[in-house]
Amino acid sequence: MPSEPLSCVPEVSVPPLTRPQLTEARRMRAVELFEQGRSQAEVARMVGSHPESVWRWKRVWEQGGAQALRRRPARGRPPRLDDLQVGQVRAALERGAQAHGFEADLWTLERAGVVAERVTG
Repeated sequence: MPSEPLSCVPEVSVPPLTRPQLTEARRMRAVELFEQGRSQAEVARMVGSHPESVWRWKRVWEQGGAQALRRRPARGRPPRLDDLQVGQVRAALERGAQAHGFEADLWTLERAGVVAERVTG
Protein backbone atom coordinates (compact mmCIF):
# COMPACT_ATOMS: atom_id res chain seq x y z
CA MET A 1 0.00 0.00 0.00
CA PRO A 2 1.65 3.26 -1.10
CA SER A 3 1.93 6.00 1.46
CA GLU A 4 1.09 9.61 0.73
CA PRO A 5 3.99 11.98 0.29
CA LEU A 6 4.69 14.26 3.20
CA SER A 7 4.39 17.27 0.91
CA CYS A 8 0.61 17.21 1.39
CA VAL A 9 1.08 17.98 5.09
CA PRO A 10 1.00 21.75 5.64
CA GLU A 11 4.20 23.12 7.11
CA VAL A 12 3.84 24.87 10.42
CA SER A 13 6.54 27.22 11.57
CA VAL A 14 7.29 26.70 15.24
CA PRO A 15 9.82 29.07 16.78
CA PRO A 16 12.67 27.37 18.62
CA LEU A 17 12.48 27.27 22.39
CA THR A 18 14.63 29.70 24.32
CA ARG A 19 17.21 28.39 26.78
CA PRO A 20 15.00 29.20 29.80
CA GLN A 21 12.08 27.39 28.14
CA LEU A 22 14.25 24.34 27.44
CA THR A 23 15.49 24.30 31.02
CA GLU A 24 11.94 24.49 32.35
CA ALA A 25 10.86 21.68 30.02
CA ARG A 26 13.74 19.56 31.34
CA ARG A 27 12.64 20.20 34.94
CA MET A 28 9.00 19.35 34.10
CA ARG A 29 10.15 16.09 32.48
CA ALA A 30 12.12 15.36 35.64
CA VAL A 31 8.93 15.85 37.68
CA GLU A 32 7.15 13.27 35.51
CA LEU A 33 9.99 10.85 36.13
CA PHE A 34 10.01 11.55 39.90
CA GLU A 35 6.28 10.77 39.93
CA GLN A 36 7.04 7.43 38.24
CA GLY A 37 9.38 6.60 41.10
CA ARG A 38 12.60 6.83 39.08
CA SER A 39 15.86 7.31 40.97
CA GLN A 40 17.65 10.64 40.86
CA ALA A 41 20.57 9.10 38.95
CA GLU A 42 18.16 7.66 36.41
CA VAL A 43 16.35 10.99 36.03
CA ALA A 44 19.66 12.83 35.58
CA ARG A 45 20.64 10.43 32.81
CA MET A 46 17.26 10.62 31.10
CA VAL A 47 16.99 14.43 31.07
CA GLY A 48 20.69 15.04 30.43
CA SER A 49 21.37 17.07 33.56
CA HIS A 50 23.94 16.90 36.31
CA PRO A 51 22.84 14.65 39.20
CA GLU A 52 23.33 17.50 41.68
CA SER A 53 20.85 19.66 39.73
CA VAL A 54 18.35 16.81 39.75
CA TRP A 55 18.86 16.39 43.51
CA ARG A 56 18.01 20.12 43.99
CA TRP A 57 14.98 19.87 41.69
CA LYS A 58 13.65 16.86 43.61
CA ARG A 59 14.02 18.67 46.93
CA VAL A 60 12.20 21.74 45.56
CA TRP A 61 9.51 19.52 44.01
CA GLU A 62 8.96 17.65 47.30
CA GLN A 63 8.52 20.95 49.15
CA GLY A 64 6.48 22.93 46.61
CA GLY A 65 5.29 20.63 43.85
CA ALA A 66 5.80 21.04 40.12
CA GLN A 67 4.80 24.72 40.27
CA ALA A 68 7.88 25.45 42.38
CA LEU A 69 10.05 24.34 39.43
CA ARG A 70 8.37 26.62 36.89
CA ARG A 71 10.21 29.60 35.46
CA ARG A 72 9.74 32.85 37.28
CA PRO A 73 9.56 36.20 35.51
CA ALA A 74 12.86 37.99 35.13
CA ARG A 75 13.67 40.42 37.89
CA GLY A 76 15.34 43.75 37.65
CA ARG A 77 14.63 46.93 35.82
CA PRO A 78 11.76 46.70 33.34
CA PRO A 79 12.79 46.73 29.66
CA ARG A 80 13.05 50.12 27.99
CA LEU A 81 11.55 48.84 24.74
CA ASP A 82 8.19 47.17 24.29
CA ASP A 83 7.71 44.13 22.04
CA LEU A 84 6.80 46.25 19.00
CA GLN A 85 9.93 48.36 19.36
CA VAL A 86 12.11 45.29 19.79
CA GLY A 87 10.67 43.94 16.54
CA GLN A 88 11.36 47.22 14.78
CA VAL A 89 14.97 47.28 15.98
CA ARG A 90 15.44 43.63 15.01
CA ALA A 91 14.11 44.33 11.51
CA ALA A 92 16.38 47.36 11.15
CA LEU A 93 19.43 45.37 12.25
CA GLU A 94 18.61 42.54 9.84
CA ARG A 95 18.93 44.99 6.93
CA GLY A 96 22.63 45.26 7.73
CA ALA A 97 24.92 48.01 8.93
CA GLN A 98 25.54 49.49 5.47
CA ALA A 99 21.81 50.08 5.03
CA HIS A 100 22.11 52.51 7.94
CA GLY A 101 25.05 54.46 6.52
CA PHE A 102 27.98 52.61 8.06
CA GLU A 103 30.97 51.89 5.79
CA ALA A 104 31.38 48.21 6.59
CA ASP A 105 28.54 45.74 7.04
CA LEU A 106 29.76 44.95 10.54
CA TRP A 107 27.67 45.34 13.67
CA THR A 108 29.26 46.65 16.82
CA LEU A 109 27.46 47.33 20.08
CA GLU A 110 27.85 51.06 19.50
CA ARG A 111 26.39 50.88 15.98
CA ALA A 112 23.48 48.73 17.11
CA GLY A 113 22.76 51.29 19.85
CA VAL A 114 22.78 54.14 17.33
CA VAL A 115 20.29 52.29 15.13
CA ALA A 116 18.10 51.38 18.11
CA GLU A 117 17.95 55.05 19.11
CA ARG A 118 17.12 56.12 15.55
CA VAL A 119 14.34 53.54 15.25
CA THR A 120 12.75 54.02 18.66
CA GLY A 121 13.60 57.62 19.47
